[in-house]
Amino acid sequence: MSNLSLYLATFLAYGALAVYFWREQAAGRGDDLGRGMISYAVLLPLMLHGYLLYDNLFVEGQLNFGLIYSLSLILWLTMLVYWVARFFYPIASLQTLVLPLAAAGALLPALFPEAHMQAKTTSLMFDAHIIAAMLAYSLLIIAVLHAGLMSLVENRLHHAMLPKALQNLPPLLTMETLLFRVITVGFLLLSLTLASGMVFSEQLFGRALEFTPKIAHKIVFSLLSWAVFAGLLIGHRFYGWRGRMAIRWTVSGFVFLLLAYVGSKFVLEVLLHR
Repeated sequence: MSNLSLYLATFLAYGALAVYFWREQAAGRGDDLGRGMISYAVLLPLMLHGYLLYDNLFVEGQLNFGLIYSLSLILWLTMLVYWVARFFYPIASLQTLVLPLAAAGALLPALFPEAHMQAKTTSLMFDAHIIAAMLAYSLLIIAVLHAGLMSLVENRLHHAMLPKALQNLPPLLTMETLLFRVITVGFLLLSLTLASGMVFSEQLFGRALEFTPKIAHKIVFSLLSWAVFAGLLIGHRFYGWRGRMAIRWTVSGFVFLLLAYVGSKFVLEVLLHR
């Protein structure tokens, strides 16, 4: 089967499940989506999508950092996180919202093929550093999207105007518990990425860490993001931060991380006008 056929098969499998899940959700049977054979049907498009990602992210011994492939990876991870989490939390209905996004993410590389943005693989340590960074970034994106959904549900509940698509979702407390689990794992991976990048810079990149303007801005914003997420986890653990407080800190931490990974060009030319 060609790659194009696999892309189409993955998209159609996600799409068919999305239609079924939406119909069950609208009929008030969202809880049933986490039980029986239908709950394992998601594995088919997940495995196909994962295979296509592996085929695209590792090209001739090099890592591919193309934007489209990275976005596809993030959406695949989002679907995987919610599918695994439903074994521990009653959140099967959340897959209803993610399936259409995963379908789009699976098809994106076929619709918008792009030049490979590769990084030469120099060592196992380098691979581990890059993969940890991508996973951290992906998980924290999932966290901010999840926080946005929580904020939307909370606002709608206050106005007693919850759309049908958001009805029968898990309680906010359950969604909040999952949010902090995702943030915790993402924070640990972010910590590993920053520590390895600073301590083993010469082994990873072939040169000692130099605080040039380009690198300095990435380091500063990455550390600010790390500090925000660390503060959020400490505040939640010892001071019971939750609700809107947790959502604001999650969004703030993500904004700093986005500034770090957008690159120095945006910071220097747009913010600092240099």
